[in-house]
Amino acid sequence: MLDETDSRLLAALQRDAHLTAEALGQLLNLSPSQAGRRRQRLEAEGYITGYTARLDPARVGLTVQAFVQVQMAAHSPEAARSFATLVATLPEVISAWTLTGEADYLLRLWCADLPALNTLIHHRLLPHPAVARVQSQIVMDQFKPDAPLPVRA
Repeated sequence: MLDETDSRLLAALQRDAHLTAEALGQLLNLSPSQAGRRRQRLEAEGYITGYTARLDPARVGLTVQAFVQVQMAAHSPEAARSFATLVATLPEVISAWTLTGEADYLLRLWCADLPALNTLIHHRLLPHPAVARVQSQIVMDQFKPDAPLPVRA
């Protein structure tokens, strides 16, 4: 179980993963060694699964963000594995979910431009034998950026 200090530590690291043990200790009113041990324990227990850098999509040449809903024609385990393998090979797909409801999958992706999105949909997703239908929504503006998880004790 997480206590209040663990929750505050996780929230702080989500805001800035570069925090040193000393800085964490100051934020949490702990010694640097206590803060460092807590971070190590939370890593070892799987609460912290990794550290990443958030990039500015426009600065790296990505101008189109889209959500793509995929309906499958076949729902066999083999079709699902094959589709998951395809999605894993597409660097444009930055996250993917299985869903309840009309669509079977929801893909979030970034492309350089609309022709690149068109190519991805028509030459990579739709030709998959288990895919019946693809529906895309192009993001006009992301007014709330991806936020940290709401961590509570």
